[in-house]
Amino acid sequence: MLAARLGLLMFAQYFVWGAWWVTLGAWLAAGPFDDIIGTTYATQGYAAIVSPMLFGALADRHVQAGRLLGILHVLGAAALLHLAYVESGNGRMIGAVLLVMLLYMPTIPLSNAVVMALLEDSTRQFPPIRALGTIGWIVAGLLIGFGPDLALAVGLLPTGPLEPTRAPIFLAAMGAAVLGLYCFTLPKPPPPPANARQGWSTLLGFDFALSVRERGFWVFIACSTLIVVPLSFYYAYANAFLIAAGMPRAAAVQSLGQVSEILFMLLLPLALARLGIRWVLLIGMLAWVARYLLFAFGHSADGATTWMLLAGILLHGVCYDFFFVAGQVHVDRLFPPAARARAQAFLTFMTLGIGTVIGANLANLVATATRQPDGMPDWPVLWLVPALLAAGVALAHVIMTRQAPTTTAEVP
Repeated sequence: MLAARLGLLMFAQYFVWGAWWVTLGAWLAAGPFDDIIGTTYATQGYAAIVSPMLFGALADRHVQAGRLLGILHVLGAAALLHLAYVESGNGRMIGAVLLVMLLYMPTIPLSNAVVMALLEDSTRQFPPIRALGTIGWIVAGLLIGFGPDLALAVGLLPTGPLEPTRAPIFLAAMGAAVLGLYCFTLPKPPPPPANARQGWSTLLGFDFALSVRERGFWVFIACSTLIVVPLSFYYAYANAFLIAAGMPRAAAVQSLGQVSEILFMLLLPLALARLGIRWVLLIGMLAWVARYLLFAFGHSADGATTWMLLAGILLHGVCYDFFFVAGQVHVDRLFPPAARARAQAFLTFMTLGIGTVIGANLANLVATATRQPDGMPDWPVLWLVPALLAAGVALAHVIMTRQAPTTTAEVP
């Protein structure tokens, strides 16, 4: 019963994100915001820098994490409704998206910490539960992709594809409101130690980071941060790219990536046990190289090579699970219970924060620098840049981890 409840939490957590984040670029491109797509996606990075460290520390030391999750999601629902009605002004749009992300980003490490705290064996039990988050993302994509067909089936007149409209944002707002209320019903995780320090270093979550001396941990953090730079190109431009390539129901097609994610999520414990974190992360990085090469050579002025685009989408399982989820499990292994929420927040800070800010702004720079007469980027160039970046990070990872074993960190 507990596993089912935690699975429902993960389902809704990623349903909310997948409902609007995937199609945001298409919505921006359809309006007067086509020149700030990458910059807008960089708000995820700014939010990850500002908020998760603070809220992770609060959850570890001050506020029950389930209650904090509920508050953030309810406020996030209101912020999404505000975003849906922004129709002009680059600054207003970026500010509205930033507000949503400031409220959403801390819920990622908080939800991980809540689930892992309530599990007896997080290494074995977390990946299958996290897989339900992937299913939530898939369901959101299917609802958006097949929304017009569903409307027609129930007697409503379809208005065309939903991706370039604000309908996905309304769907996400409804999901966030329901999830927020559900979070208040979650069991309480074990309380943190009562004698925990309360200084600024603790509040911001840096106390545990400063206490880690193992070179292997910092190599892991550096490589994880750097690989997010090329990764950011996908989140900012993939949906608009598929629509430009003539892919019907692009959001639903992208959900095939999450289908593969479920398979690799279930294989992740075996991969970690047999290969270790070093090789699992390397496989994930190389998968990003392959994906971007397939995108770069799968679409040209002569048309799209559908099988190459589909293959690039299906690689998402390896790309995401063998990087993001493996990193989350790895961090949970390294730190004691009193520091895990802050540890997850620090990983989010470095990857989805620092890495995303650099990557999304670089993606926007490449897209605007290669803009064609039709207003779209030069797609092959846009995808070759992150392919080369990912290959460079993978090579650096191999070199730097050759003599960088990581042991369990002792954190007060």
